[in-house]
Amino acid sequence: MDSDYKKIYTGSFIIAQLIVNKLDALGISAIVKDETESGRLAGFGPTIAGSQDIYVNIEELPEAIKVVDNVNSELNAN
Repeated sequence: MDSDYKKIYTGSFIIAQLIVNKLDALGISAIVKDETESGRLAGFGPTIAGSQDIYVNIEELPEAIKVVDNVNSELNAN
């Protein structure tokens, strides 16, 4: 199945939210998928936060990847 969305990040909730906020500031709408939260809400997943996936429309992919790279660079510089 083809999709108009591509995954650009998988990782912690905190970093995912930072990326989503920066994408929003650029007008890029992201979809965040959290399997842990979905499982918890269904009653069979762990309650400890897991990783999240961020997806963006393929038309916005180049700019979104730049955002992820910048966030990673900022985090690694500290």
